[in-house]
Amino acid sequence: MTTNTPQQTVKDTSNDALMRAATYASVGVALILVFAKLYAWTLTESVAMLSTLVDSLLDGAASIVTLVAVRHALTPADREHRFGHGKAEALAAMTQSVFVAGSGMVVLYQAGERLLHPKPLAHTDIGVAVMIFSIALTLCLVLFQSYVIKRSGSVAITADSLHYKGDLLINLAVIAAFLIQMSLSWTLIDPLIGGVIAGYLLFGAWRILHTALDMLMDRELPTTDRKLIQNIVMSHADVRDLHELRTRRSGQDVFIQLHLELDADITLMKAHIISDDVERQVRDAFKGAEIFIHQDPEGLMEAHAQRH
Repeated sequence: MTTNTPQQTVKDTSNDALMRAATYASVGVALILVFAKLYAWTLTESVAMLSTLVDSLLDGAASIVTLVAVRHALTPADREHRFGHGKAEALAAMTQSVFVAGSGMVVLYQAGERLLHPKPLAHTDIGVAVMIFSIALTLCLVLFQSYVIKRSGSVAITADSLHYKGDLLINLAVIAAFLIQMSLSWTLIDPLIGGVIAGYLLFGAWRILHTALDMLMDRELPTTDRKLIQNIVMSHADVRDLHELRTRRSGQDVFIQLHLELDADITLMKAHIISDDVERQVRDAFKGAEIFIHQDPEGLMEAHAQRH
C-alpha cells in the first residue's frame, strides 16, 4: 500500500494579480467615499448620512485588512507553512465582521438618539448628489470584485464585496430619506432608515463571521462537491470503492484526501497508475486542488471490522 504525494500544482498567476488589484481598488474607493460623505454629513447632519459615513470608514479599515491578508494568503507555502497561508483570508474576514458589527452598533445608537430628539435636515440636495456619486463609484467596484471572485473564489474579497453591495442599498436608502424629508418634512424618516441600515449591517457581520469560522474550523466542502468527487472516483473502471473522504478549503486552496479500494492482486505500479488517473480527473474538476490518495486492497475495511 502506498500513499500518493500531491503533485505540484501550477496556479494561475493572473488570478493573484486580479486579487491584488481588487484590494487596491477597494481601498481607493473607500477613501474617496469617506471624504465625500464626511463633507455631506457636516452640511446635512443626517443620521442616515452618518450611518453611511461610518460604514465607509469601517469599509476602508476592512479593505486595508483585506489587502494585507490577501498579500499574505498569496505567499507560496514554505517550510513553516506547508499547507500555505490561505487561512489569512478567513482571519481577515473575521476582522471585517467585527468592523461591520461595530459600525452597526454606532448607527443604531445614533438612530435611537435622533428618534428621541428629531431634527430637520439641511442641504439635502448636496446629500442626494453625494449619494448618487457614491452609488456610481461603488457599483463599478462591485462589478470588478464580482469578476475577481468568479475567477479566484477568494473568501476575503467576497466578504469585502458584501460590504460594498450593502452600501448600494444603504446609499439608496439614504437618498430615499432625503427625498421624503424634502417632500413631506417627516423628520422621523431619517433615524428610521438609519436603524434599518444598522440592522442590515449587523446581519451582514454575522454572515461574514459564519463563513470565516467555517474555513478556520476546516468545514467540509458542500455536499454537492463531495458527491461530485465520489462520482468521479467511482467512474474509474479499476476502482472498487472509496472511503475516508475528507475535504477542506483554506483561502483559495482546496484540500482533498481519500482512500481508494483496489483489486488486492494488482501490482504496486498498477495501483500507482490508477491513483494518478483518479487524481488527474478530480483535479480537472477542482482546479489547483491538493489531492492526497491512499491505496487499500479491496475488502480491507471489512476484514479490519471483523477483527475488532
